[in-house]
Amino acid sequence: MIKENQKLLNLLKLIIDAVIIAFSFVLSYYLRFDDTWSPLIRHRIIKPAFGYIRPSQDYYTMLIFLIPCYLILYRIFGMYDPKRTTGRRAELKGLLKANALGLVYCVAALYLMKESNFARLFLVIFAGTNMVIDYTFRLCVMLFLRKIRRSGMNLKHILLVGYSHTAEEYIRRLLIHPEWGYALHGILDDNHPVGEDYRGIQVVGKTTSLKDRLSSNQFDEIVITLSINEFYKLEKIVAICEKSGVHTKFIPDYNHIIPTRPYTEDLGGLPVIHIRRVPLSSSFNNTIKRIVDIFGSLFALIIAAIPMLIVAAIIKITSPGPLIFKQKRIGLHNREFQMYKFRSMRVQTETEEQKAWTVQNDPRVTPIGRFMRKTNIDELPQLFNVLKGDMSMVGPRPERPFFVERFKEEIPRYMIKHQVRPGMTGWAQVNGYRGDTSIAARIECDLYYVENWTLGLDFKILFMTFFGKNVNKNAY
Repeated sequence: MIKENQKLLNLLKLIIDAVIIAFSFVLSYYLRFDDTWSPLIRHRIIKPAFGYIRPSQDYYTMLIFLIPCYLILYRIFGMYDPKRTTGRRAELKGLLKANALGLVYCVAALYLMKESNFARLFLVIFAGTNMVIDYTFRLCVMLFLRKIRRSGMNLKHILLVGYSHTAEEYIRRLLIHPEWGYALHGILDDNHPVGEDYRGIQVVGKTTSLKDRLSSNQFDEIVITLSINEFYKLEKIVAICEKSGVHTKFIPDYNHIIPTRPYTEDLGGLPVIHIRRVPLSSSFNNTIKRIVDIFGSLFALIIAAIPMLIVAAIIKITSPGPLIFKQKRIGLHNREFQMYKFRSMRVQTETEEQKAWTVQNDPRVTPIGRFMRKTNIDELPQLFNVLKGDMSMVGPRPERPFFVERFKEEIPRYMIKHQVRPGMTGWAQVNGYRGDTSIAARIECDLYYVENWTLGLDFKILFMTFFGKNVNKNAY
C-alpha cells in the first residue's frame, strides 16, 4: 500500500512540478520585460529591456524542451525519492543542483542554436523564481506528511529480525521521530524470550517464523538487525525475504567499526569495504586544501600584522619571558612539530607545561593571557605553522605527545585524527569542545570532520569560528 501511495505522490509531484516550471517561466517573463507592473523594474533592481525583444510566444516555445529537462534533472537529483527521514536541507540542496544545472543547460542550448536575442538575465530570474516556488511547495508537502504521520496515517509497517545493540538504536531513533511514520511490529530473535521488550517493542517470535509471518503480507519492510555473532543466518533470512518480495534492509552490528558512509571498492565483482573513508587522502583534495591554506594564512597575516605587533609589545611589557611559546604537538601521520602561540602563561618548567590542562581561573594564566585565550588572539602565530605545512587553517586540534600516548589507549579511534593535518580551528572547537571538556565528544567531532571533509565544510567552520556562539565556550 505504501508503494502505491508513493507512486501516486510522485506522479502528483511530477504534474505539479511541470505546472510550477511553466508558471515560473511566465512569471519571470513579466518580471523581466513588462515595464507596467514588474516590481524589479519599478524599484530599479533591474533595468528595462531596450532594443529588440523576442515576442513572448518565442520564449514560451522553450517550455517544450525546458519542462522535460527539469523533470529529468529532478529525478536524477532524487527529488522523487522517499524522504521520510531527510530534512529540509536535503530538499533544498537537490533543488539548487537541479536548477543550477538547468540554467547551464539553457545557456548552452541557446549558445549552440546561436540564439543571441534571448535575455540571459531572464533565465537567471526564472531559475530563482522556480526554485523558491518549488521549494515552498515541497516544504508544504513535507510538513503535511509529517503531520498526518504523527497522527497515525501513511505509516510504513516494519518487522525487525534480530535483537542487538543495533536493533535498540534503530528502535530508539524511530520512536524519537514519529513524524517519519514507521510502525514497529516487533522483533524476531532466537536468544531472547517471547514477550521481552525494548521501549515497548516486544520479541514476538523466533527467526524461524519469518516465512509464515511474511505470508500475511502486512509488512512494508523487513529490517535485519542481527548481532555480529549471528551473521551466519543472514543468507537464509535474505533469501526468505526476497522470495516474499518484501523490501529488506540490513543494519550491520558493527557501526562502531565502520563509518556512517563507508567507501566501497569493486574488485572484479568482489565488494571491498574500506574501514575509513578519508577524502583528504585524495591528492586533488589535499592540493586544493593546501592552496587555500597558503593564500588564507598569507591574507590573515597581512590583516593581523598590526594587532599582532601590539599584542607582542603588551606581552613583553607585562610579563617576563619569551614572546612566543613553542610546544611539541603531534600532527599529520603522527609526526611531531613545534606549534607556535603567543605566551599567555607564566614561564613553567617543561614537565609542568606538558602534563597539565588549562582550567577555569587557572593561576598560571597572565592577565593579558586571559584576554588572549578568550579571544583566540594567542593562536595567531600558528598562521606561520600553516605556511610551513605543519598545520591547516581547519582541522582537528593537535595534542601534546604525553596526552596522545594516554588517549590512544583510552579513547577508541583516537589516532584516526592524525590522518589529516591538524588545524587552528576545527569542528570540535566551533561546537564548544575545547579546553577541559569531554575528549570522547571531541574525538567524535574530529572523526566527523575527517570522514566528511569538503571545502564547504572548511569555510563553514571558519565562519563559525568568528561568528559562532560556542567557539569561545570553555576557553580558559
